[in-house]
Amino acid sequence: MYSLIFLVFLLVQTKAELFTSSAHLQTALYAERDIADLLKSYIQREEDRLSRIKQLAEDYEEHSKLALQNLDKYLGNPINAFLLIKRFTLDWDRDVIPVLVNNSWDSMYKEIEQVRSDLPSHEDLKGAASALMRLQDTYQLDTSKVAQGDLRGIVSPVLSAEECFELGRLSYNQGDYYHTMLWMEQAWDKQEKAGGEGSKDFLEDLEDAKVEILDYLAFSYYKLGDVAQALELTKELLTLDPNHERALNNKKYFEAMLRDEPRKTRSAEEKPGYQLNRDEYRNSEEFLTYEALCRGETTMPLKNAHLLTCRYVTNNHPLLLIQPIKEETVHLDPWIVVYYNVMSDEEISTIKHLATPRLNRATVQNSKTGALETANYRISKSAWLRGEEHPVVERLNQRMEAITGLDLNTAEELQIANYGLGGHYEPHFDYARKEEKDAFKSLGTGNRIATFLNYMSDVEAGGATVFPYLGLKLFPRKGNAAFWYNLYKSGEGIFNTRHAACPVLVGSKWVANKWIHERGQEFRRPCSLSEYE
Repeated sequence: MYSLIFLVFLLVQTKAELFTSSAHLQTALYAERDIADLLKSYIQREEDRLSRIKQLAEDYEEHSKLALQNLDKYLGNPINAFLLIKRFTLDWDRDVIPVLVNNSWDSMYKEIEQVRSDLPSHEDLKGAASALMRLQDTYQLDTSKVAQGDLRGIVSPVLSAEECFELGRLSYNQGDYYHTMLWMEQAWDKQEKAGGEGSKDFLEDLEDAKVEILDYLAFSYYKLGDVAQALELTKELLTLDPNHERALNNKKYFEAMLRDEPRKTRSAEEKPGYQLNRDEYRNSEEFLTYEALCRGETTMPLKNAHLLTCRYVTNNHPLLLIQPIKEETVHLDPWIVVYYNVMSDEEISTIKHLATPRLNRATVQNSKTGALETANYRISKSAWLRGEEHPVVERLNQRMEAITGLDLNTAEELQIANYGLGGHYEPHFDYARKEEKDAFKSLGTGNRIATFLNYMSDVEAGGATVFPYLGLKLFPRKGNAAFWYNLYKSGEGIFNTRHAACPVLVGSKWVANKWIHERGQEFRRPCSLSEYE
């Protein structure tokens, strides 16, 4: 079985960012199926052609064998002479050349090229590798377990020595020497255990494999600050390839560094701890708390947990009187609730069907310019649906209005988001802060007063919605929804609603967001003069 990342290694050249959406990545599998059918058809045609060539060869062999038994007698017959000449003129042009001169591959290649528009690109490959590293860091995945097909207890494809090597090389090319070290060491271990018998096209010679892996490892250790280990690996490389020019130069450089800076020399008893090279924010308490919550850890006790309740809600609204909605309060201040069975499977299926063709890379609003742009801290694809486009969308809008008691006429369109490989959205606010004056200016409906987040899929692992400053984590459950106010009644932003979408470890995450704005809520949620009410 091939791993997902290995499939991405093999398929290239399209402009679409398939890795950001599991829905769009599915198209690669359909394309793979179509290519398999095309190749099987080509193979059948080639087998038929080769069978014809075999028949020709046997015919020529039998004919020449018979004629050569008595050349003079055979060629002395004018009919035989005529037929021999005809055999390599008319017959050759009509029967042999079409079989030998085969252009079927050209047409086949054109057909495959048409299908390839749905296949991943090299940009997808880089994105997929980065996503795997993000998952590895967020969920503290042991590299050897991942390589052996264990994703926190979930069975996944086992990675070969080649696939580990490629993950290491992709990390290296992006300047990520920490993950280069981890994956090159896995490639080394697997290549050793296989006795040099890696996959068909990967460094089949054991010594060549060791040289290449050691080359990457030595430089990575050097970039991580362990010059002593870099030197040891370089020396090991030179025992395998004494004429390796780069290793010879590096050896001199590392030795000079250790002479000039003895503190970089490590004693045999020392056990170095290599740190992931992160920026200041990703080493912050907020980000570390976010990652801990994603792993399901408890970062702080929930305040007033004993006062949390569950109840049925009607709001005296006609849509809810016959079938009240189930409401669970999961946090009191700020008030955050989960509603159960908001959407049916049929409604979810319809909305996915409507949104999938429109999915584009999700954007964020530039705090200075107000422009929408893609960002590495938000990896997903999204589409927008209007109520008038389909009765199901309008029905969902009406239901959300009945549940919240808010006016949705000034709300944003329903945003459908699909999170692909490692899809996530790092800690953020849904509302515009005071310095973001132009954030929703074009809408003319004020700030985002509330968020209604519908979960349209179960997620096998990961993908939680977490609130780092509350210690709250909400795991997706198909059909359920989360709701919270982003603003106090005074219009001030509620800081503790800062939240994040954790990376999807295994599975596909679909959500439908409804951002409700201030305009139209004047009588439904009256303003208050108290700043934090």
